[in-house]
Amino acid sequence: MTRFELCFNTSTIQPTPVDEKIRIAGAAGYESIELWNDDLTDWERGGGKLSELKRMLDDHNFAVPDVVHLSGWMDAAEPDFETELLDKARRLMEQGVAVGAPRIIAGPARGRVDVNRAADRYCRLIELGREVGCLPALEFLGFVDHVNNVDVLMEIVTLAGHPDTTVVMDAFHIYRGGGRDEDILKVPGEQVSIFHIDDAPRSDRPRETLADGDRVYPGDGILNLPKMLEMLASQGFSGPVSLELFNEDLWRQDPGEVARVGAEKVRRLIESVE
Repeated sequence: MTRFELCFNTSTIQPTPVDEKIRIAGAAGYESIELWNDDLTDWERGGGKLSELKRMLDDHNFAVPDVVHLSGWMDAAEPDFETELLDKARRLMEQGVAVGAPRIIAGPARGRVDVNRAADRYCRLIELGREVGCLPALEFLGFVDHVNNVDVLMEIVTLAGHPDTTVVMDAFHIYRGGGRDEDILKVPGEQVSIFHIDDAPRSDRPRETLADGDRVYPGDGILNLPKMLEMLASQGFSGPVSLELFNEDLWRQDPGEVARVGAEKVRRLIESVE
């Protein structure tokens, strides 16, 4: 039987302080949590220690599948990649290790990229991740110009040819990038590090105009999420299914209620498949 893990991406209640995010996610019954590097950096700048957050996570028995996220690496100028970007990657990976995350999400460039160079740099990040203890999971974003669908994502993975490649799948980004539900079947389940679950709104707006903030609760929009979960299961994926929303209307609501409602909606979808 497939066993999906109920996970919470803290972007869903973004303005909330990171320690409160952990407490709220625990009270809502999530099993794991994705933390953002920006939040971890703010915590440290405010005088907090990541070891304190790790104790909070342990108190809630939270797994931390990844931290989010590393950007700018795919299209940086070569000298900058060799110095600033790799240094930045090390620092963010070390944050991941400190909170118990085995992976960090590595996002794509906004514009066109050289896929061969992207693959080579992804391999460099994997080797760095092996050294530090926090491996990069490659992500596509439906609203960027090039790495916006599963086909381009897997082209980079294939060119990289590294045994430690993993990818992030996201229901909203599959739709936003012009993909089909069946694109999930192009990725072996063991290569999927996490599935971000979210929905596209019911509206007359063209798909190409949708932005991160347009995401809605899973089940409240137009995506066939049960079908996507069934296909993930058929591919052998058994891991975190993470609620990831950037909806500012939800940010203005009570964060505890947003987390609770989101948990109920995702749990209902998971149970319909399992």
